[in-house]
Amino acid sequence: MIFDRAGSGSVMKSMAIMLAGLLTLGALANPLAHAESEQPVGAFLGAVDTEHPGWFKESFLDFEKDIQEAAAEGRRLVLYFWQTGCPYCNALIEHNFAQRDIAETMQSDFDLVAVNMWGDREVVQVGGRTFTEKTLAAALRVNYTPTLLFFDEARQVILRLNGYYPPDAFRAALAWTRAGSENDGAFSEYLATADKDGANPELNPQPFFEAAPHDLSSTDERPLAVYFEQPNCRQCDTLHQKVLIHEIARTQAEKMRSVQIGMWSDTPVITPDGRPLAARAFARELNVQFAPTVVFFDAAGQEVMRLDGAFRTFHTQGILRYVNNKAYLEQPSFQRYLGNLAEHWREQGLDVDIWSYDLPVSRNGEMVVVH
Repeated sequence: MIFDRAGSGSVMKSMAIMLAGLLTLGALANPLAHAESEQPVGAFLGAVDTEHPGWFKESFLDFEKDIQEAAAEGRRLVLYFWQTGCPYCNALIEHNFAQRDIAETMQSDFDLVAVNMWGDREVVQVGGRTFTEKTLAAALRVNYTPTLLFFDEARQVILRLNGYYPPDAFRAALAWTRAGSENDGAFSEYLATADKDGANPELNPQPFFEAAPHDLSSTDERPLAVYFEQPNCRQCDTLHQKVLIHEIARTQAEKMRSVQIGMWSDTPVITPDGRPLAARAFARELNVQFAPTVVFFDAAGQEVMRLDGAFRTFHTQGILRYVNNKAYLEQPSFQRYLGNLAEHWREQGLDVDIWSYDLPVSRNGEMVVVH
Protein backbone atom coordinates (compact mmCIF):
# COMPACT_ATOMS: atom_id res chain seq x y z
CA MET A 1 0.00 0.00 0.00
CA ILE A 2 1.27 3.45 -0.94
CA PHE A 3 0.67 6.16 1.73
CA ASP A 4 0.16 9.65 0.26
CA ARG A 5 1.36 12.04 3.01
CA ALA A 6 0.43 15.17 1.03
CA GLY A 7 -3.03 13.87 0.29
CA SER A 8 -3.57 12.82 3.88
CA GLY A 9 -2.56 16.25 5.14
CA SER A 10 -4.95 17.91 2.70
CA VAL A 11 -7.84 15.75 3.86
CA MET A 12 -7.06 16.45 7.51
CA LYS A 13 -6.87 20.18 6.83
CA SER A 14 -10.24 20.10 5.06
CA MET A 15 -11.83 18.19 7.94
CA ALA A 16 -10.47 20.68 10.46
CA ILE A 17 -11.90 23.59 8.47
CA MET A 18 -15.27 21.82 8.21
CA LEU A 19 -15.34 21.09 11.98
CA ALA A 20 -14.46 24.69 12.82
CA GLY A 21 -17.28 25.85 10.55
CA LEU A 22 -19.77 23.55 12.25
CA LEU A 23 -18.74 24.79 15.68
CA THR A 24 -19.07 28.38 14.52
CA LEU A 25 -22.55 27.69 13.12
CA GLY A 26 -23.52 25.99 16.40
CA ALA A 27 -22.40 28.99 18.41
CA LEU A 28 -24.31 31.33 16.09
CA ALA A 29 -27.43 29.16 16.34
CA ASN A 30 -27.26 29.06 20.16
CA PRO A 31 -25.32 32.11 21.38
CA LEU A 32 -26.67 31.72 24.95
CA ALA A 33 -25.07 28.31 25.32
CA HIS A 34 -21.70 29.79 24.42
CA ALA A 35 -22.22 32.74 26.72
CA GLU A 36 -23.36 30.52 29.63
CA SER A 37 -20.30 28.32 29.26
CA GLU A 38 -18.18 31.36 30.06
CA GLN A 39 -20.64 32.88 32.57
CA PRO A 40 -18.81 33.98 35.72
CA VAL A 41 -20.24 32.71 38.98
CA GLY A 42 -22.33 35.31 40.76
CA ALA A 43 -21.31 36.84 44.08
CA PHE A 44 -22.53 35.55 47.44
CA LEU A 45 -23.17 38.51 49.70
CA GLY A 46 -24.45 39.12 53.20
CA ALA A 47 -22.78 36.19 54.96
CA VAL A 48 -20.99 37.21 58.15
CA ASP A 49 -18.83 35.13 60.46
CA THR A 50 -19.21 35.96 64.11
CA GLU A 51 -16.99 35.60 67.16
CA HIS A 52 -18.98 34.37 70.14
CA PRO A 53 -18.57 36.29 73.40
CA GLY A 54 -16.27 34.88 76.04
CA TRP A 55 -19.12 34.53 78.54
CA PHE A 56 -20.73 31.68 76.58
CA LYS A 57 -20.61 28.49 78.65
CA GLU A 58 -17.87 26.00 77.81
CA SER A 59 -19.82 22.75 77.83
CA PHE A 60 -19.12 19.06 77.33
CA LEU A 61 -22.57 19.00 75.69
CA ASP A 62 -24.21 16.83 78.34
CA PHE A 63 -27.35 18.87 78.68
CA GLU A 64 -28.79 17.23 81.78
CA LYS A 65 -25.59 18.11 83.64
CA ASP A 66 -25.69 21.62 82.17
CA ILE A 67 -29.25 22.07 83.44
CA GLN A 68 -28.28 20.84 86.91
CA GLU A 69 -25.25 23.11 87.07
CA ALA A 70 -27.29 26.10 85.95
CA ALA A 71 -30.08 25.37 88.46
CA ALA A 72 -27.58 25.05 91.30
CA GLU A 73 -26.51 28.64 90.62
CA GLY A 74 -30.01 30.02 90.05
CA ARG A 75 -29.72 30.16 86.28
CA ARG A 76 -31.33 28.42 83.32
CA LEU A 77 -29.83 26.65 80.33
CA VAL A 78 -30.20 28.09 76.83
CA LEU A 79 -29.15 26.13 73.74
CA TYR A 80 -28.18 28.38 70.85
CA PHE A 81 -28.08 26.73 67.40
CA TRP A 82 -25.89 28.64 64.94
CA GLN A 83 -23.97 28.17 61.71
CA THR A 84 -21.01 29.74 59.98
CA GLY A 85 -21.74 32.83 57.88
CA CYS A 86 -25.22 33.38 59.38
CA PRO A 87 -26.05 37.12 59.34
CA TYR A 88 -28.99 36.57 61.69
CA CYS A 89 -26.63 34.97 64.22
CA ASN A 90 -24.38 37.97 63.79
CA ALA A 91 -27.33 40.27 64.48
CA LEU A 92 -28.07 38.35 67.68
CA ILE A 93 -24.47 38.75 68.85
CA GLU A 94 -23.76 42.29 67.65
CA HIS A 95 -27.21 43.90 67.93
CA ASN A 96 -28.72 42.08 70.93
CA PHE A 97 -25.84 40.82 73.07
CA ALA A 98 -23.91 44.05 72.52
CA GLN A 99 -26.58 45.92 74.50
CA ARG A 100 -25.51 46.09 78.13
CA ASP A 101 -28.83 45.18 79.76
CA ILE A 102 -29.30 42.12 77.54
CA ALA A 103 -25.69 40.94 78.02
CA GLU A 104 -25.91 41.42 81.79
CA THR A 105 -29.18 39.50 81.99
CA MET A 106 -27.79 36.66 79.89
CA GLN A 107 -24.70 36.36 82.10
CA SER A 108 -26.50 36.63 85.43
CA ASP A 109 -29.58 34.48 84.74
CA PHE A 110 -28.68 32.05 81.96
CA ASP A 111 -25.99 29.61 80.82
CA LEU A 112 -25.84 29.80 77.04
CA VAL A 113 -24.33 26.84 75.15
CA ALA A 114 -23.58 27.20 71.43
CA VAL A 115 -24.45 24.23 69.18
CA ASN A 116 -23.25 24.25 65.57
CA MET A 117 -26.15 22.90 63.52
CA TRP A 118 -23.65 21.27 61.10
CA GLY A 119 -21.17 20.21 63.79
CA ASP A 120 -19.94 16.70 64.58
CA ARG A 121 -19.31 16.99 68.31
CA GLU A 122 -21.08 14.37 70.40
CA VAL A 123 -24.11 15.61 72.33
CA VAL A 124 -25.92 13.94 75.23
CA GLN A 125 -29.50 15.19 74.98
CA VAL A 126 -31.91 15.44 77.91
CA GLY A 127 -33.04 11.87 78.55
CA GLY A 128 -29.61 10.42 77.81
CA ARG A 129 -29.85 9.90 74.05
CA THR A 130 -26.64 10.55 72.11
CA PHE A 131 -26.48 12.65 68.94
CA THR A 132 -24.02 14.70 67.00
CA GLU A 133 -24.70 18.42 66.85
CA LYS A 134 -26.09 18.14 63.33
CA THR A 135 -28.27 15.10 64.00
CA LEU A 136 -29.65 16.81 67.11
CA ALA A 137 -30.48 19.89 65.03
CA ALA A 138 -32.26 17.65 62.51
CA ALA A 139 -34.13 15.77 65.26
CA LEU A 140 -35.31 19.07 66.75
CA ARG A 141 -36.27 20.35 63.29
CA VAL A 142 -34.03 23.39 63.49
CA ASN A 143 -34.85 25.16 60.22
CA TYR A 144 -33.38 28.55 61.03
CA THR A 145 -30.40 30.00 62.78
CA PRO A 146 -30.31 31.32 65.35
CA THR A 147 -32.70 29.00 67.17
CA LEU A 148 -32.72 29.23 70.97
CA LEU A 149 -34.20 26.69 73.39
CA PHE A 150 -34.77 27.78 77.01
CA PHE A 151 -34.90 24.98 79.60
CA ASP A 152 -36.34 25.14 83.10
CA GLU A 153 -35.10 23.27 86.17
CA ALA A 154 -37.41 20.33 85.34
CA ARG A 155 -35.53 19.84 82.03
CA GLN A 156 -38.48 21.08 79.98
CA VAL A 157 -38.23 23.48 77.06
CA ILE A 158 -40.31 26.43 78.20
CA LEU A 159 -39.59 28.71 75.26
CA ARG A 160 -38.25 28.26 71.75
CA LEU A 161 -37.23 31.17 69.53
CA ASN A 162 -36.99 30.20 65.85
CA GLY A 163 -34.92 32.71 63.93
CA TYR A 164 -33.78 36.17 64.90
CA TYR A 165 -35.82 38.24 67.35
CA PRO A 166 -34.98 41.97 67.47
CA PRO A 167 -33.77 43.42 70.79
CA ASP A 168 -37.16 44.50 72.19
CA ALA A 169 -38.77 41.12 71.49
CA PHE A 170 -35.66 39.36 72.82
CA ARG A 171 -35.81 41.40 76.05
CA ALA A 172 -39.42 40.31 76.46
CA ALA A 173 -38.36 36.67 75.97
CA LEU A 174 -35.73 36.96 78.69
CA ALA A 175 -38.10 38.67 81.12
CA TRP A 176 -40.83 36.11 80.54
CA THR A 177 -38.42 33.18 80.93
CA ARG A 178 -36.92 34.60 84.12
CA ALA A 179 -40.37 34.96 85.69
CA GLY A 180 -40.85 31.19 85.54
CA SER A 181 -43.84 29.97 87.56
CA GLU A 182 -44.93 33.58 88.13
CA ASN A 183 -46.07 33.78 84.50
CA ASP A 184 -49.84 33.72 84.28
CA GLY A 185 -50.06 33.57 80.49
CA ALA A 186 -48.33 32.49 77.31
CA PHE A 187 -45.24 34.25 75.99
CA SER A 188 -47.26 35.51 73.04
CA GLU A 189 -49.59 37.37 75.42
CA TYR A 190 -46.62 38.84 77.26
CA LEU A 191 -44.95 39.90 74.01
CA ALA A 192 -48.16 41.55 72.78
CA THR A 193 -47.93 44.06 75.62
CA ALA A 194 -44.46 45.26 74.61
CA ASP A 195 -44.04 48.87 73.50
CA LYS A 196 -44.92 49.27 69.81
CA ASP A 197 -44.57 53.02 69.29
CA GLY A 198 -44.48 54.06 65.64
CA ALA A 199 -46.07 50.89 64.27
CA ASN A 200 -49.13 50.75 62.00
CA PRO A 201 -52.27 50.71 64.20
CA GLU A 202 -54.03 48.54 61.60
CA LEU A 203 -53.30 45.17 60.02
CA ASN A 204 -51.35 45.49 56.77
CA PRO A 205 -53.59 44.57 53.79
CA GLN A 206 -52.54 42.49 50.78
CA PRO A 207 -54.54 41.95 47.57
CA PHE A 208 -53.83 38.21 47.74
CA PHE A 209 -55.44 37.79 51.19
CA GLU A 210 -58.79 36.00 51.07
CA ALA A 211 -61.78 37.85 52.49
CA ALA A 212 -63.66 36.57 55.53
CA PRO A 213 -65.27 34.25 56.48
CA HIS A 214 -62.22 32.03 56.78
CA ASP A 215 -62.89 28.37 56.05
CA LEU A 216 -59.40 26.85 56.08
CA SER A 217 -60.77 23.36 55.47
CA SER A 218 -61.99 24.07 51.93
CA THR A 219 -60.53 21.82 49.27
CA ASP A 220 -57.72 23.41 47.29
CA GLU A 221 -54.58 21.88 45.85
CA ARG A 222 -52.56 24.98 46.64
CA PRO A 223 -50.66 25.31 49.93
CA LEU A 224 -52.41 27.34 52.61
CA ALA A 225 -50.56 30.21 54.30
CA VAL A 226 -52.12 31.61 57.48
CA TYR A 227 -50.63 34.97 58.47
CA PHE A 228 -51.04 35.51 62.22
CA GLU A 229 -50.54 39.22 62.84
CA GLN A 230 -51.59 42.07 65.08
CA PRO A 231 -51.94 45.86 64.85
CA ASN A 232 -49.09 48.02 66.20
CA CYS A 233 -46.55 45.41 65.11
CA ARG A 234 -43.29 46.76 63.70
CA GLN A 235 -42.13 43.39 62.39
CA CYS A 236 -45.48 42.91 60.62
CA ASP A 237 -44.92 46.28 58.96
CA THR A 238 -41.43 45.17 57.89
CA LEU A 239 -42.75 41.94 56.35
CA HIS A 240 -45.32 43.80 54.24
CA GLN A 241 -43.56 47.06 53.53
CA LYS A 242 -39.95 45.89 53.02
CA VAL A 243 -40.18 42.23 51.98
CA LEU A 244 -43.47 41.36 50.28
CA ILE A 245 -43.32 44.53 48.17
CA HIS A 246 -40.61 42.82 46.10
CA GLU A 247 -41.84 40.72 43.21
CA ILE A 248 -39.47 37.83 43.93
CA ALA A 249 -41.29 37.25 47.25
CA ARG A 250 -44.75 38.48 46.29
CA THR A 251 -45.10 36.16 43.27
CA GLN A 252 -44.43 33.19 45.53
CA ALA A 253 -46.98 34.42 48.09
CA GLU A 254 -49.58 34.85 45.34
CA LYS A 255 -49.32 31.17 44.40
CA MET A 256 -50.82 30.15 47.75
CA ARG A 257 -54.16 30.47 49.44
CA SER A 258 -53.37 33.24 51.90
CA VAL A 259 -55.44 34.22 54.93
CA GLN A 260 -54.62 36.98 57.41
CA ILE A 261 -55.83 36.51 60.98
CA GLY A 262 -55.64 38.92 63.88
CA MET A 263 -54.03 36.65 66.44
CA TRP A 264 -55.86 38.30 69.37
CA SER A 265 -59.24 38.62 67.66
CA ASP A 266 -62.40 36.59 68.21
CA THR A 267 -62.94 36.26 64.46
CA PRO A 268 -64.51 32.85 63.72
CA VAL A 269 -62.29 30.46 61.79
CA ILE A 270 -62.86 26.94 60.45
CA THR A 271 -59.54 25.18 61.05
CA PRO A 272 -57.88 23.03 58.37
CA ASP A 273 -59.32 19.92 60.05
CA GLY A 274 -62.84 21.38 60.03
CA ARG A 275 -63.32 22.66 63.62
CA PRO A 276 -64.85 26.07 64.40
CA LEU A 277 -62.57 28.19 66.61
CA ALA A 278 -62.02 31.81 67.45
CA ALA A 279 -58.85 33.20 65.85
CA ARG A 280 -57.10 33.72 69.20
CA ALA A 281 -57.88 30.15 70.26
CA PHE A 282 -56.51 28.85 66.95
CA ALA A 283 -53.31 30.86 67.43
CA ARG A 284 -52.95 29.55 70.99
CA GLU A 285 -53.52 25.96 69.84
CA LEU A 286 -50.71 26.33 67.29
CA ASN A 287 -48.45 27.97 69.90
CA VAL A 288 -48.06 31.11 67.81
CA GLN A 289 -45.93 33.41 69.97
CA PHE A 290 -44.52 36.05 67.64
CA ALA A 291 -46.17 38.45 65.21
CA PRO A 292 -45.94 37.95 62.35
CA THR A 293 -45.99 34.18 62.17
CA VAL A 294 -46.95 32.49 58.89
CA VAL A 295 -48.02 28.86 59.26
CA PHE A 296 -48.07 26.79 56.07
CA PHE A 297 -50.37 23.80 55.57
CA ASP A 298 -50.41 21.25 52.75
CA ALA A 299 -53.52 20.19 50.84
CA ALA A 300 -54.27 17.59 53.53
CA GLY A 301 -54.33 20.27 56.24
CA GLN A 302 -51.02 19.27 57.84
CA GLU A 303 -48.56 21.92 58.95
CA VAL A 304 -45.36 21.67 56.90
CA MET A 305 -43.46 24.82 57.83
CA ARG A 306 -43.72 28.14 59.60
CA LEU A 307 -42.07 31.52 59.29
CA ASP A 308 -41.84 32.96 62.79
CA GLY A 309 -38.80 35.20 62.96
CA ALA A 310 -37.62 38.49 61.49
CA PHE A 311 -36.49 37.38 58.03
CA ARG A 312 -35.32 39.46 55.10
CA THR A 313 -36.23 39.03 51.45
CA PHE A 314 -33.99 36.16 50.33
CA HIS A 315 -34.97 33.86 53.20
CA THR A 316 -38.65 34.81 52.97
CA GLN A 317 -38.90 34.06 49.25
CA GLY A 318 -36.95 30.85 49.88
CA ILE A 319 -39.43 29.70 52.54
CA LEU A 320 -42.36 30.44 50.25
CA ARG A 321 -40.68 28.68 47.32
CA TYR A 322 -39.81 25.67 49.52
CA VAL A 323 -43.48 25.24 50.39
CA ASN A 324 -44.89 25.99 46.92
CA ASN A 325 -42.57 23.46 45.26
CA LYS A 326 -43.12 20.86 48.01
CA ALA A 327 -39.35 20.67 48.24
CA TYR A 328 -39.67 19.44 51.84
CA LEU A 329 -40.74 16.05 50.47
CA GLU A 330 -37.29 15.49 48.95
CA GLN A 331 -35.10 17.77 51.08
CA PRO A 332 -36.17 17.88 54.74
CA SER A 333 -33.44 20.40 55.60
CA PHE A 334 -34.58 23.88 54.64
CA GLN A 335 -31.05 25.22 55.15
CA ARG A 336 -29.61 22.76 52.61
CA TYR A 337 -32.40 23.62 50.17
CA LEU A 338 -31.71 27.32 50.52
CA GLY A 339 -27.97 26.83 50.09
CA ASN A 340 -28.50 24.76 46.94
CA LEU A 341 -30.91 27.38 45.58
CA ALA A 342 -28.37 30.16 46.11
CA GLU A 343 -25.63 28.10 44.46
CA HIS A 344 -27.86 27.32 41.47
CA TRP A 345 -28.61 30.99 40.87
CA ARG A 346 -24.97 31.98 41.30
CA GLU A 347 -24.00 29.42 38.63
CA GLN A 348 -26.30 31.37 36.30
CA GLY A 349 -24.26 34.49 36.97
CA LEU A 350 -26.70 36.02 39.47
CA ASP A 351 -25.56 37.73 42.64
CA VAL A 352 -27.23 36.53 45.83
CA ASP A 353 -27.43 38.73 48.92
CA ILE A 354 -28.97 36.98 51.91
CA TRP A 355 -29.08 40.16 54.03
CA SER A 356 -30.48 42.71 51.59
CA TYR A 357 -34.13 43.78 51.56
CA ASP A 358 -33.96 45.34 48.10
CA LEU A 359 -31.48 43.24 46.07
CA PRO A 360 -31.72 39.61 47.20
CA VAL A 361 -31.00 38.37 43.65
CA SER A 362 -29.44 40.72 41.13
CA ARG A 363 -27.26 41.14 38.06
CA ASN A 364 -25.08 44.22 37.60
CA GLY A 365 -26.83 45.91 40.50
CA GLU A 366 -30.34 45.40 39.08
CA MET A 367 -32.99 43.24 40.75
CA VAL A 368 -33.66 39.93 38.99
CA VAL A 369 -36.98 38.16 39.59
CA VAL A 370 -36.75 34.38 39.38
CA HIS A 371 -40.20 32.79 39.14
